[in-house]
Amino acid sequence: MPAPERIPQGGVTTHDGALELLTRGEITVRGRIREASNAALYCSVALDGREAHCVYKPVAGERPLWDFPDGTLAQREVAAYELSEATGWGLVPPTVLRDGPYGEGMCQLWIEDDPARSLLALADGDEPGDGWKAVGLAEVGEGRTALLVHADDPRLRRLAVLDAVINNGDRKGGHLLPVADGRLYAIDHGVTFHVEDRLRTLLWGWAGEPLTEEALVVLETLDASLDGRSALAGRLAELITRDEVSAVRSRVHALRTSARHPEPAGNWPAIPWPPV
Repeated sequence: MPAPERIPQGGVTTHDGALELLTRGEITVRGRIREASNAALYCSVALDGREAHCVYKPVAGERPLWDFPDGTLAQREVAAYELSEATGWGLVPPTVLRDGPYGEGMCQLWIEDDPARSLLALADGDEPGDGWKAVGLAEVGEGRTALLVHADDPRLRRLAVLDAVINNGDRKGGHLLPVADGRLYAIDHGVTFHVEDRLRTLLWGWAGEPLTEEALVVLETLDASLDGRSALAGRLAELITRDEVSAVRSRVHALRTSARHPEPAGNWPAIPWPPV
C-alpha cells in the first residue's frame, strides 16, 4: 500500500484539499498539547490516501470564561479563519468546525514553525533599534527590566489589523508561527469577537500610526463584504451572535474612519498575561 500523501505544512491556505481533509478526514488523536488552557489535542487526519497533522479542540474541553458564553470558543476560532480569508492575507491556518472523537470541536491544520525566525526580543536601553518596534518594559528577574520589542514586519502589521477587526483578547508571542517559506500564521483565536473593546496584544508597536494603503483597501473590501446579505456575513452569523457580527462591522468602519492603528483603550489590560 502506498504511503499517504502528507499535505505541506507551509503554504497550506492555498492547498485545494486542506479544508476537505479537515472536514471529512478521519481524526486520530496522537497526544495532548499541555501548554493549552483548554483541551487541545494533537492529531492526524486522513482521507483518501492523504494525511496531515492537525489540532482538535473539542467544545467539551473548553474552560468556562466569565466574559464569554460557554461552548463558543471553537466557533470563534473558525470565525477568525473566515475573516482572515476575507482579507486575502491568509494569516490563520485552515480551520473548520466538525464532529470528532470527543464531539464537536475546532479542527485546524498543524503548522510547523521555524524557531530561528524570531519576531519578539528583549532589548537593552530605551530604544528598540532598527527593524524593531517597542511594546513596553518587561521584568527579566532580579529587579531588572528590558524593553520588549517585536519585529517591524509587514506580516505582523497585517496581523495587528486583523486582531483589531476580530477584537482579539489574547495575542501572545507563542501564537505567532513564522514558517521556513517566509509566511506567518497565527493561532489561538478563541477569545475574540467580544462586543466590548477587549483588544490585548503584544503588537502595539504601530499604535496610533497611520494604517498602510494596503490595510485601508482590505478594510474597504471587508466593509462591503460584511453587508447583511453577503456570504461572509451569513457565515459569521452561523458562528457568532448577531450583535457580535454588528460589532465587527463597527470596528471595520471605525478603523477606516480613523485610518490609524488603534491605541490601548485604558479600560482593559493592554497586554495579555503571560505575554508569551
